[in-house]
Amino acid sequence: MRIRWRRISAGTAVLAAAGLFVAWAGIIDIRASTGHWRITDWFLHWVMRSSVRTAALGGHAPRFTAAMLPLAAGHYETGCAGCHGSPAMPRPAAVENMLPPPPNLQHVNATWNDAELFEVVKHGVRYTGMPAWPSMERDDEVWAMVAFLREYPSLDQAAYQRLAGFSATGSRDFDAIVKSCEGCHSPAGPDETSLIPRLTDQSETYLRDSLEAYATGKRPSGVMKVALSQTSSEDRKKLASYFASQSVVTETGGPSGMISRGKVLAERGDRTRGVAACAACHDAAGVNEAYPRLAGQPVPYIENQLGLFRRGNRGGGAYADVMTRAAAGLSDEDIQALAAYYEALPQD
Repeated sequence: MRIRWRRISAGTAVLAAAGLFVAWAGIIDIRASTGHWRITDWFLHWVMRSSVRTAALGGHAPRFTAAMLPLAAGHYETGCAGCHGSPAMPRPAAVENMLPPPPNLQHVNATWNDAELFEVVKHGVRYTGMPAWPSMERDDEVWAMVAFLREYPSLDQAAYQRLAGFSATGSRDFDAIVKSCEGCHSPAGPDETSLIPRLTDQSETYLRDSLEAYATGKRPSGVMKVALSQTSSEDRKKLASYFASQSVVTETGGPSGMISRGKVLAERGDRTRGVAACAACHDAAGVNEAYPRLAGQPVPYIENQLGLFRRGNRGGGAYADVMTRAAAGLSDEDIQALAAYYEALPQD
C-alpha cells in the first residue's frame, strides 16, 4: 500500500510538472483571433450559465416601474452601448473580434430570468470582459437596469433616445460634458415619474459636494461613477455652478390627503418615533447651503433616496449621517407622504 501511494504521489508530481512546462513553453493558444473549439465554447457557456443559475437561486425581483427606465437607459448609453450596441448606434466593429464577442442584448434577454439578469449585471462574468456594477451597494440601480433590459427588445431608436437622453459626442470639452449631463438632467426637469433628480434651484455648494462625493465614492452610485469618470475636479465645480444657475417652474400635484400628511410630517416631525422635522433643514430661508432643496423633486426620486438613507446605503457629503439617523424611523407610508408633499411644493 505504501508503494502504491508513493507511485500516485510521484505520478501527480510528474503531471503537475508537465502542465507547468506546457504553460511555460507557450504552447497553449490564447489568441482571440483563433476562436474556441466548439466543445470549449459550449463548455465555457455551460459553466457560466450553471454558475449564474445557482448564484441567482432565491433572488426576488422588486416590482418594475417606469421610473426605473430613464436612469438605467442613461447609464446603458454611457456604460454598455460601447460594447453591446443600441437602437441608436450599432456596436463598434472592434468588439466583434473580442472572445467571446459581447452579445446583442435585444436577442438574449429572454434566455435569462430576472434574478439571473441581476446576478450578471451586478457581478459581471469572468473571462468575458463583462464588468461588475461600479457600485456594489446600489442594488436599486442594478434592478433598474434589469427593468430596462426587459423593455429593451421593444425599443426603437426614438423610444430609446427619449429614455436615454441621447446626445452622443466624441468631444470632452466642457460644453460636451454639459450636454451629456443634460441628457438626463435637462433644466426642463426629468419626467415626474423618474428616479432622476431635478438639479434646478439647488445651491452650488450642495451640487459641488454631491458631485465630489460621487466621484470619490463617498456617495455610492454606479450610474454617477461612470458619468463622472472622465471629469476633473474643475469640471465638477463648473457643472455645479452651471446647474445652480438654472431655474424652472414645475407644476405638480398629488393626492391631497397624502400631501397633507406629508406637510405635517415635514413641518413638525414625530418626536414619538424620533423623526425630525424636514423643514428645519430643507427648503427654508437661511439654512445651510450644503442641504439640498426638495421642492419639485419627482416622487420616485425622493422615495428612493429616503429608502437608501433608511437602509444606511446612501452616503454623501458631510451631513449624510444626519439624514441616515433622521430617516431611520420613517415608515413606507411616511416616505410616500413626504415624497408627495415635496413634489407638490412649488420651486421658488
